[in-house]
Amino acid sequence: MKPNILVIAGHDPSGGAGIHADIEAIRALGGFASTLITGLTVQNSQNVRGFRLTDVDLLRQQAATLLEDYSFQAVKIGMTGSVAIIDFIAELLQQLPGVPVILDPVLAAEAGGSLASESLAEAMLEKLAPLCDVMTPNLPEAQALTGRQSVADCGGELVKRTGRATLITGTHDDTDQVTNHLFSADGEQQWNWERLPHSYHGSGCTLASSIACLRGHGESLANAVADGQAHVDRFLRNAFRPGHGQHVPDRR
Repeated sequence: MKPNILVIAGHDPSGGAGIHADIEAIRALGGFASTLITGLTVQNSQNVRGFRLTDVDLLRQQAATLLEDYSFQAVKIGMTGSVAIIDFIAELLQQLPGVPVILDPVLAAEAGGSLASESLAEAMLEKLAPLCDVMTPNLPEAQALTGRQSVADCGGELVKRTGRATLITGTHDDTDQVTNHLFSADGEQQWNWERLPHSYHGSGCTLASSIACLRGHGESLANAVADGQAHVDRFLRNAFRPGHGQHVPDRR
């Protein structure tokens, strides 16, 4: 049976990130995606120029309607955009006990541009992250969430604050390899990947959705994190450039 993954994220009209990336990654890994779209963005492969959030009451109605019909094997959370939407998501997760939840704490787009309000980081850590299996920030996001600078300090602080695992990706480092670090109560694990020649639009969304889909298939968190990275590496190696900005992963 295909796992049904509930994706809660924003819409990217360029098709590179957000809901588009999530659906494509989940489908590529044998899952089915149901979606709650938290907001509409104004962006392309070069930059984000703005966004407009979905009314929380509408999101609540959509979620209630879905839950009347579907069960879910995992949840992926991307762009939230406001504390009110975080509160709604936290309430929704209480109705899905035991379902694995992957949180990509989207604060800005890969190409630049904010996708969050100023108070979002603290609300995310306090209300949402403790309900999730793992967070998947890149290092700038981890730094923004914790106020720390090093990968180790960020990872330790996030595990301490949330009681949950954190995968910090090294996509923004100036190194020959991309080193991703998984921090948990059991310690630290890391993976090294060849740094590919381009900048990529939607890689973070793709990683979080891949992990969510693999968790929906029944993989352990450790295996889903490892296998999800391998799939994303494959998607990135086949990336293409539809516009004048970043490359887009070929998620298939």
